[in-house]
Amino acid sequence: MAGLQFPQHFLWGGATAANQCEGAYREDGKGLSIQDIMPKGIKGAPTKEPTTDNLKLVGIDFYHRYKEDIALFAEMGFKVFRFSMAWSRIFPQGDEETPNEKGLTFYDKVLDECEKYGIQPLVTISHYETPLHLARVYDGWRSRKLIDFYLRFCKTLFTRYGKRVKYWLTFNEINSVLHQPLMSGGILTPKDQLTQQDLYQAIHHELVASAAAVKLAHEMMPDARVGCMILAMPTYPLTPNPEDVLAALKAEQKNYFFADVQARGAYPHYLDSYLREQGVQIQMEPGDEKMLKNTVDFISFSYYVSVCESAQEMETGEGNLIGGIPNPYLKASEWGWQIDPIGLRVVLNQFYDRYQKPLFIVENGLGAKDKLVPDGKESWTVEDDYRIDYMKQHLIQVAKAIEDGVEVMGYTAWGCIDLVSASTAQLSKRYGMIYVDRNDDGTGSLERYRKKSFDWYRRVIQTNGQCLLEKQS
Repeated sequence: MAGLQFPQHFLWGGATAANQCEGAYREDGKGLSIQDIMPKGIKGAPTKEPTTDNLKLVGIDFYHRYKEDIALFAEMGFKVFRFSMAWSRIFPQGDEETPNEKGLTFYDKVLDECEKYGIQPLVTISHYETPLHLARVYDGWRSRKLIDFYLRFCKTLFTRYGKRVKYWLTFNEINSVLHQPLMSGGILTPKDQLTQQDLYQAIHHELVASAAAVKLAHEMMPDARVGCMILAMPTYPLTPNPEDVLAALKAEQKNYFFADVQARGAYPHYLDSYLREQGVQIQMEPGDEKMLKNTVDFISFSYYVSVCESAQEMETGEGNLIGGIPNPYLKASEWGWQIDPIGLRVVLNQFYDRYQKPLFIVENGLGAKDKLVPDGKESWTVEDDYRIDYMKQHLIQVAKAIEDGVEVMGYTAWGCIDLVSASTAQLSKRYGMIYVDRNDDGTGSLERYRKKSFDWYRRVIQTNGQCLLEKQS
């Protein structure tokens, strides 16, 4: 390639989530969220009440250090910062009539800092942090009542921040509810006891809520752009055996269905046979089908891994939040996530061919065990060439997809600053370009240190990606 061509106004930046970084879990009137009883992430059973081993209760203390952190993002040159507004910080129980003013004021101050540096906010409305009260009383999105509670939350955000935020996402990785009903859907019924009927009914409630949020946003904020957010995981057939090819197609359709509804405005026909096989009959209320026609303006997604699928029963890997068979041709990270930069180009082409809507990569990154070393300037750093190489190889594939004709709005590196992992609830699984001195046992000063990738990403943004073809020193 002679050069890499990213659009002139490409939105370079980073991404976080409130429950993984803010901390201050009971401060200024905040209520509990489902994350406060998930000390092991998706790996263990939820607890009855918050426990001291839950690192998310403190996170990286972004709640008190947001000015320092956003200044560091600005130093890297961020054009956009993706973050979530914690539902239980604004509506502590989730079903109140009036919001918590102190919670709203906190996000006013976060937006103040973004505006100070000319950083566009990209706000995720619901990012794996359903208020715990809604999970306990209503079993999360199994109840249709959550649609009204969610829309009250949306209306509050749009009223307060509508003139300050242009880009919104309705739900984070909405399709992950298939495998993680508590984390994604606030559903406390144990996964092994949750019927397919109840699961898909909950999914329907979320999809109606997403469409209603798009409608409300367009009415209240005509210039706003609202996207869905999908966990993208391309699925390859394990062999050329047509049965494996068909198995891969069926697996991908389960994920495509969520984007199909939000981008096309109706349930796809291929889902009908699957729901019949499962004995599922989605209960539609009057007006639901019409509401679903309020489609998103763009499609955002996370991308970390690809997987394989086979018609044969085989052991699954440790992918993001959804299983899949490991690919024998790919290497894996320390946590078993297979590294496949070309898969990102595949996803971009698949989504754009299917929907002809702008795409936004809002999560991508490498979780790794980083080691602090002296930087030679009386401070500390991390020599994370492995992270630089990971991001570089993925971004080159993004450029190739753009050359293919795909419309890509931007790229926000996941965990641009170290935070608590959603899947494992560890801090040792680090994604950031900024190191946070906090450990899995809760110790540490919470001081921030620039990693080697910090300066590298700053140069990527400064050159609009042109430096990606340079040899790394």
